[in-house]
Amino acid sequence: MKKLKYILFTTTLLSSVFGFAQDTLSISKSELVQKLSDKNLQLKIAQKNVQAAKADYEQSNALFLPNINVSYTGISTTNPLMAFGSKLNQEILTASDFNPALLNNPAKTQNFATKIEIQQPLINIDGIYGRQAAKNKMEAYQLQTERTNEYLELEVSKAYMQLQLAYKAVKVLEKADVTGKANLKLVENYFKQGLLQKTDLLNMQVRVNEITNQLQYAKSNIQNASDYLAFLLNEDSNGNIYKPSEELENTISVEQINTSLSDSRKDIQAMNKSTEAYKKIMFSNKMNFLPRLNAFGSYELYDKNFLGTAAKGYLVGAQLSWNVFDGYKSIGKFDKAKADFQKAEVESEQYKKQSQLELNKTNRQLKDAENKVNLSHLAFEQSQEAYRIRQNRFAQGLEKTTDLLQSETQMIQKELEHLQSVFEYNYTKQYLQFLTK
Repeated sequence: MKKLKYILFTTTLLSSVFGFAQDTLSISKSELVQKLSDKNLQLKIAQKNVQAAKADYEQSNALFLPNINVSYTGISTTNPLMAFGSKLNQEILTASDFNPALLNNPAKTQNFATKIEIQQPLINIDGIYGRQAAKNKMEAYQLQTERTNEYLELEVSKAYMQLQLAYKAVKVLEKADVTGKANLKLVENYFKQGLLQKTDLLNMQVRVNEITNQLQYAKSNIQNASDYLAFLLNEDSNGNIYKPSEELENTISVEQINTSLSDSRKDIQAMNKSTEAYKKIMFSNKMNFLPRLNAFGSYELYDKNFLGTAAKGYLVGAQLSWNVFDGYKSIGKFDKAKADFQKAEVESEQYKKQSQLELNKTNRQLKDAENKVNLSHLAFEQSQEAYRIRQNRFAQGLEKTTDLLQSETQMIQKELEHLQSVFEYNYTKQYLQFLTK
């Protein structure tokens, strides 16, 4: 009775921990990709970078649009110059105000002024290149975001295949557990009949325990893969696990993939846009040596009373300014921008060569993975046949227990190795497609 209670307690505990019934959520790869684009935190960060770069580009609209400022000022003064000027602006000067005594020692004078100022850029060559640089930067971030999305889709696909592999491993080990217990029962019968020694029984018991332990680890891998998928999707796992709607195939589909590096790849385009932005910044600093032409104007209202508009006037004009020498500040900025541009060119060239190196390496890995799948499949079939023969001979008393255990272990190992090799091939193929996209 105690043993039955222990079994029931253990079964309930395992069900609550792994939740293969009520806490298992079936999910397809297409659903994962959709959730990824909506929820992934890394993608949201990349999108915010695009928004920040877009805001920087919007600031460059000031190169063409006017700057308008409105102010309202109230003063009370006995300063001779300010008092005379305030009356003049209010258009209330009289002949008596030119009395030297009043000019030198005026009475308290109040003035309320409303002023509308407009500044309109006309010709600013450096600003034009700066605007182009901001646009290139924005486009580079947009391309980086697209590339980030492609990378995350690859990562989700990898995590999904890892989940498939974990479930497949559980199925293999569950089958091995059933086979191991059947063999244990057979060995126990032989031992009771005196046909086997105690060591044979102990070896079989150890082997059954090993399979049980491996099965436990395989179930933990399901939880680990589910937790990682939940992280990618920005969801709370709450102890739940995902179950793929499609199983991992035991075979592979060999395809011919173009292995040449494409300049249309999003990350390479982003590098080119970034380099172009540094080039425009260099030109912007170079054009800083040229003069600038800007227009300005103002409309003013004056009165000695609050909110009064007794007097009014306007001012319009244009300014041609040229910073002839600023103590090598502009020269230093240009030299730095030039160095940054040259550095960006070298980094872009290095990145392309590294990408081609990675592409060549992955292409070789794909061929190696294909060969590994074929060899592991052959090894698994051979180990199955070897185990079948040894099991039949063992049942007839013609094989040792250790030989049967070794054959069984090898069969399970080869099946798991084959599944792992299929996973490696499928992921390598998708990674190669990612590198050539």
